[in-house]
Amino acid sequence: MFSGEHYNSIDAKGRTSIPAKLREVMVETFGDERFVVTKCLVDMGNGDYCRGLSVYPHQEWLILQERVDRGGSGLTAAQLNSVRRLILAPGVECGADKQGRVLIPPTLRSYAALERDIVFVGTQKKIEIWNQETWDRVCSQAEKDFPSDTPALAELGL
Repeated sequence: MFSGEHYNSIDAKGRTSIPAKLREVMVETFGDERFVVTKCLVDMGNGDYCRGLSVYPHQEWLILQERVDRGGSGLTAAQLNSVRRLILAPGVECGADKQGRVLIPPTLRSYAALERDIVFVGTQKKIEIWNQETWDRVCSQAEKDFPSDTPALAELGL
């Protein structure tokens, strides 16, 4: 599974290198070097959203598409359509070259405000890519949202 925070940069043409550790997990765990890059949203709790990117191994992307197609999960038809439009539709299949470099499409790069300093974040079955300043805001919100229920955290092993 993907884990860790990996600080990196992106050049003016939108090229960046996926950290070697994350590339290794992609191949060893998911058996494929292909992946899909799409939009990622985090609710900041005040009506605002922070924008980043999600990187799904090809296999996980297919599973996500299937789940959305089945519906359910307590989402309304309008909410499922939003997921289709905001997450599935902009997804672009990408691959890394031998050095692990990948070209982030301009529309996705612009959406996530990726200009120079970026962070790759391993979140188990996917990778997130954030502008470094946005990642700091996402972490601040996560601290506010962190559960204060000690027994529930203990049940998770935390």
